[in-house]
Amino acid sequence: MPDLPLIWIDDDDSLPPTRYAQGADSEAPGLLAAGGTVTPQRLAEAYRRGVFPWYNPGDPPLWWSPDPRMVLPVAEFKLSPSLRKTLRRFIRDPRSEIRIDSAFAQVMSACAAAPRPGQNGTWIAPEIIQAYSAWHAAGAVHSFETWVDGTLVGGLYGVSIGAMFFGESMFARQTDASKIALSALVAFCRGHGISLIDCQQRTGHLASLGAREIPRSAFESHLASHVDEQAPTAWTFDPVLWAGLDLGSPSGMPTLLEGART
Repeated sequence: MPDLPLIWIDDDDSLPPTRYAQGADSEAPGLLAAGGTVTPQRLAEAYRRGVFPWYNPGDPPLWWSPDPRMVLPVAEFKLSPSLRKTLRRFIRDPRSEIRIDSAFAQVMSACAAAPRPGQNGTWIAPEIIQAYSAWHAAGAVHSFETWVDGTLVGGLYGVSIGAMFFGESMFARQTDASKIALSALVAFCRGHGISLIDCQQRTGHLASLGAREIPRSAFESHLASHVDEQAPTAWTFDPVLWAGLDLGSPSGMPTLLEGART
C-alpha cells in the first residue's frame, strides 16, 4: 500500500483522525501530520487522542500515532531479581528517596542530554522543553526523581490525563537510577488506579520490564474510557506505595517498609 500524503496543519487546524497515519509498511510508520506549534493546548488535544510530537530540532513538528502501540500494563511490570534487590537496598537506605516534581526542569534537561537508543542526538528541542514545562505548571506533566544523598541521579517525566499516564523520557546518572524511578511510577500508578502506562514505541529495554505492543484500536479504546476519569490529586510519593510491588523480604530481615521514611 503506498504512503498516504502527509497532512500539514496550521495552529487553527485540528489534528486529523488517526486512521490517516502512515501504515506499518511506510517509510515513517505512525506519522500522522506535520506542522503547527507545540503548545500546552495542542498537546492536550493530541494526548487525549493518543497522538504525540516527535521530531528533530529545527524541523517542523511531526505528530505520531503508531500502530501497534507500546504500553506497560502496570499489573504486568517485571522485576528482575537484581532490580528487586536494588529496590530493597534503595528503600532501606536513609540517604535515598523518590521525589515527584521537585526538580522538573532538571529532569527535562537531563533527558534532553540523553539521546534515545539508536539516536545520535536528542528530540527534546528547546520548544519541547518550553511547551512541556508550561504544561507541567498547569499540572499535567510530572517528573519521578531518584535522589541519593541529596543528588538527583535519575528520573523520568510524563503526562497525566485522567487515569492515564504517558511516559516520555528517562535518564540515569547511576546504574539502575531510571529503573528505580520507573518502579516508583508503577507503584504510584497501582496505588492510584492507573492501569496502563503509554510507552509510545517499542524498545527492548521496555519489553524486558513487561511492556508490550497492542493494536492502536485497543489503545485508543482504553484511552477513551480513562482520560475523563479522576486524576490523582496528590502528586507526592509515599514510601508505603512500595508495598504495591512484589519486592519480598529475605528470611530473617525486617519487613520491607519497617522504618521507611514518612
